[in-house]
Amino acid sequence: MNAAVAMNTILDHVADGQDLAPEMARACFDHLFSGHCPPAQAGGLLLALRAKGETGLELAAAVQAALQQARTVSGLTRPRIDTCGTGGDNKSSFNCSTVVALYLADMGYDVVKHGNRAVSSSCGSADVVEALGLPFAEQENDVHSGLARSRFVFLFAPHFHPAFAKLGPIRKDLGVRTLFNLLGPLLNPARPTHQLLGVPRSQFMQPVADALALSGIQRAAVVHGAGGYDELTPLGPNRCLVVDNGEVVRRDIDPAAFGIATCDEAALACRDKTEALEVVRALLQGRGPQAMQGMLALNLGVALFLLEPELSLDAAVARACEAVSRGISKEVACA
Repeated sequence: MNAAVAMNTILDHVADGQDLAPEMARACFDHLFSGHCPPAQAGGLLLALRAKGETGLELAAAVQAALQQARTVSGLTRPRIDTCGTGGDNKSSFNCSTVVALYLADMGYDVVKHGNRAVSSSCGSADVVEALGLPFAEQENDVHSGLARSRFVFLFAPHFHPAFAKLGPIRKDLGVRTLFNLLGPLLNPARPTHQLLGVPRSQFMQPVADALALSGIQRAAVVHGAGGYDELTPLGPNRCLVVDNGEVVRRDIDPAAFGIATCDEAALACRDKTEALEVVRALLQGRGPQAMQGMLALNLGVALFLLEPELSLDAAVARACEAVSRGISKEVACA
């Protein structure tokens, strides 16, 4: 713990509803992730931050501290993207972000997918990857070889963030949303240059976008889907913040503007894990329910827009719709 900034001072500061200054944030999160923070302090800090509302600077400081304890991946020089959501929307939808990731790899982009088991969808990214017979990257060499082989690699979060094992019981005991729910998608150990990141509540958009801007990412989009999803949906207009080399600009996305038919929530839901995996396999083959194909095309289009700055959003979504109607090659789905 930084002797210049005692933890009790930080706790008082946050409990009074005040945002952390850079030095306090660094000291606070260095201590939290060091493995030496008492559970009572850690729990108190997480609850006080939640009550106050986490800022982008605080999230960025937490990311930096967590990555210092993580098994990060070095030597990656090509542009690479991650597509993910924070979870927590409780919608039981199919795992759209993982299907988007596999389409991107099939289209020739390097994808470093970072994820875990299901949080609020019927089937988490790790569940999908495992069901498709794709390997989990467990160390740095796996990441390099996976990208060389198929342009897609899945980094299973617990393998790369051992420090979180000590904090897991605290999160479980608290039983409420904390800063950690927002941190997960920001902690990719392969440090993507581009990212499509969804949040289930609109109030999380700005701090997450600010944290991405502070991280030095090239281009990213933080989205909040119509209907309260942590992905773009065909339910109606979606909210979006585009991060472009440190600048954050709002750009709302209406599926109707791209000819994507609107639907209701029932058309996007899966009853259970079995149905969710059936939907994923169908979508990868260029089939599947129209509403889910529309949702996939919308998210894939925004990802392409991020990766190809000379491409308009209209053109990116059109390209995505064409890809979704074709499906992907077996080489990617069975890499």
